[in-house]
Amino acid sequence: MAELEDGDPAIARAPLDGAAQDEPVAFEARLGIFARTFRRQSAAQVATAVAEAGYSLAHWNFAAIGLSTLADEVNGSQFTEVRDAFRAYGLQIPSVSATFNAVHPDPATRQSAVRKAVRLVALAPLLGAEVVTLCSGTRDPDDMWHAHPDNGSRDAWTDLRRTLDELLEAASAAGVRLGVEPEPGNVIANAALAARLLHEIGDDAPLGIVFDPANLLSPDTVGRQIEILNQAFDLLQPHILSAHAKDVVAGGYSAPGVGLMDYHHVLDLIERVPGVPLIVQDAEPGDAARVNIDLRRWHQESRAGGGA
Repeated sequence: MAELEDGDPAIARAPLDGAAQDEPVAFEARLGIFARTFRRQSAAQVATAVAEAGYSLAHWNFAAIGLSTLADEVNGSQFTEVRDAFRAYGLQIPSVSATFNAVHPDPATRQSAVRKAVRLVALAPLLGAEVVTLCSGTRDPDDMWHAHPDNGSRDAWTDLRRTLDELLEAASAAGVRLGVEPEPGNVIANAALAARLLHEIGDDAPLGIVFDPANLLSPDTVGRQIEILNQAFDLLQPHILSAHAKDVVAGGYSAPGVGLMDYHHVLDLIERVPGVPLIVQDAEPGDAARVNIDLRRWHQESRAGGGA
């Protein structure tokens, strides 16, 4: 169990508000956005922006209010204040970022980040969060999302497993789950590597997948997106904890609806994991409401069989 700092209150684990797990969850109630889309001075200001854009959920990152993602300077009372600020608007925080370079080539740098992440995992329930999201890391020492030729090495895989061992212990103690997202620049670069990791760690571990369809595509492969996404979904479906919504464009990624992805098909897939949050990423603040409206419309069209 992580040691909590002075001012970090004891945590009693409680389920999130809302429908029980065996009850259907309306699509609108599953729809969220990255809180750091709206960078503000306070959590209350972020919550206001999220609500005004029409979302029910927010994936939290302390960077949204100018603090570090791993929140080592934030005490437990401040975690509770964030939760309360969102609940005042009827919003929930299903997940929180604890992203750092899990295989940083410098062991001291990596271990320092692990200690901070372990503490964040322990405090995550104070936000109401049930999932803590991670970056599986890269051997690039400067950018945790940048590919490196040594990411596929045995040593990188071993370092990732060691990092996860500490975090999984903290997650078990806190009653939360860790979410790993396949990212092309990271050790877990694709769905097959994610499936390998899940198999090695075992079904009993508090580990699952953040399913981001855009990460599995590129401008060169997007023409085969139905085949690629179906294969990935079939591999990972039982382990999906959350899904991200962004789009593929020639220069990388964008908000949904301005790129090359077939969101009717994406939403058909997401419908097969009932209750899993769908979190909008890479939207500009002024475009967030439009994305919300479009996702709801596409969902209705896909349910009606209308397609694009």
